[in-house]
Amino acid sequence: MKSSTEADFRAFVVSRWPRMLRTAHLLTGHHHDAEDLVQAALAKAYVKWERIQGADDPDSYVWRIMINTNVDRLRRMRLREWLTHRFPESSVPDRADSVAERSAVLDALARLPAKQRAVVVLRYLEDRSESEVARLLGTGVGTVRSHAARALKKLREQPDLVPVGQ
Repeated sequence: MKSSTEADFRAFVVSRWPRMLRTAHLLTGHHHDAEDLVQAALAKAYVKWERIQGADDPDSYVWRIMINTNVDRLRRMRLREWLTHRFPESSVPDRADSVAERSAVLDALARLPAKQRAVVVLRYLEDRSESEVARLLGTGVGTVRSHAARALKKLREQPDLVPVGQ
């Protein structure tokens, strides 16, 4: 790769890393998996950087790579047993309400199918428009709306997620 192209890629990575890591953490639910996901997506983007750089919206291209990489990762992880970082014994609840709420949201997101999770993360947590989400996921706006509606219905049914003020 030419040195100026490589410098452009490095600048892209430095400027996008925090946001990509946050989005990846919301998609995966674990910090280490999020770092792996971002690194894998950026490795794929690096190989195609000259083509990506010439695209209309390089950000969307790279975010799409990250979302597709996450979906592929989840397909490979179809296990009969779920690996967890929690012990089976009951734990003492944390007194920090924000930590408990965050954990409940991440657990609820983890229970959603990959496409629905991606729509919720991009639409509501990343505050992107329906058309942006549709473009990133390679679907129509109607599909984004239906995934969002189904995901929100499932999230509302989660007993851990009680709306604020109730």
